[in-house]
Amino acid sequence: MNIDLILLLGGLILLLSVGASQVSSRFGVPSLLLFLIIGMLAGSEGLGGIYFDDAHYTQALGVVSLCFILFVGGMETEWQITKPVLSSGVVLATFGVFVTAILTGGMTMWLLDLSWSKAMLIGAIVSSTDASAVFTVLRAKKVHLAGQIQPLLEFESGSNDPMAVFLTVGLLQLVSGKTISLWTMIPLFFQQMILGTVIGYCSGRMTQFILNRLRLDIEAMYPILTISLLLLTYAVTQWLNGNGFLAVYLMGITLGNSSFSHKESLVIFHHGISWLGTIAMFVTLGLLVFPSRLPTVATSGAILSLFLIFVARPVAVYLSLLFSKYNLREKSMVAWVGLKGSVPVVLATYPMVAGISGADMIFNLVFFIVLSSVLIQGTSISLVARILRVKQPLGKK
Repeated sequence: MNIDLILLLGGLILLLSVGASQVSSRFGVPSLLLFLIIGMLAGSEGLGGIYFDDAHYTQALGVVSLCFILFVGGMETEWQITKPVLSSGVVLATFGVFVTAILTGGMTMWLLDLSWSKAMLIGAIVSSTDASAVFTVLRAKKVHLAGQIQPLLEFESGSNDPMAVFLTVGLLQLVSGKTISLWTMIPLFFQQMILGTVIGYCSGRMTQFILNRLRLDIEAMYPILTISLLLLTYAVTQWLNGNGFLAVYLMGITLGNSSFSHKESLVIFHHGISWLGTIAMFVTLGLLVFPSRLPTVATSGAILSLFLIFVARPVAVYLSLLFSKYNLREKSMVAWVGLKGSVPVVLATYPMVAGISGADMIFNLVFFIVLSSVLIQGTSISLVARILRVKQPLGKK
């Protein structure tokens, strides 16, 4: 493919994605589903005929995109609203993810007759939630979730990815036969979380200080400055064996809840970069999947998806919020918003890059689970909120 054809296809795909975002806003269809479909249609088995089978590139693109998505998610998190739900959110983002992974892994081991480590790896990959599509639907329907449900879901969706990444990487080492045990993973977990928290907070404060003190002659350099600091935060944290995703998320929270020069323009810029990363990531994931291979995992994928929606996620939520102030209807709404999104599909590329046996099956299975989750949960959130009487018009408290 020459550069002119690449630019032509790239421009068409981006234009279709912009149109897809309008369809999402108008009809309440999760945008990530439409982006995936665009990628699949552009792929080798679709109308575009573009052959793509590079898991390494997909994983790299996914990591970079997630950095920007989590950073913007942190900047959007209002600390005064989030603070009352902090303890519940932390429990959901850690213990809740762990319970979801264990239950799903157990079901996978029984259903597919896999080794416990490989089954738990699949459970870990699909254990985190992605509420970005959820709030797209809620905005389209002009509703707001009552009480403190929405702040809790926003915080959980932004902070539960690091736990899923940690479990996936640790279990992948076990599957690969590397010398690591469950007991060595426990101190590693605390190391990653502590370093991610400290570096993320310090990076946010440092970025605020630099933006308020530095006077650049070219104003367009400020976005480039924040991009460089964001990427350095992730890379340095990972280099020190911390959790880079947690670091960039907390960097975003710290920066977003402080005052700094050019704040409005920088927030708008990073929103645009975040959406570009989302489109690029989901279209690429759609290109990577071969639709003809999905029917082989359809039955097991459907069973696991239903198990996740109706058993694993609710059990994890009810246990995590056992001693919280939320009532049964509110807990049930939190349980329903267990939408799977970008992180599980990106994590599904890790076994492919590691070259473990059955990696293609794992990727296709996870992809099918994500599609099922988006179709079932993503399109019914407004209805479920109304049934549970936790739905209210936007603007009301």
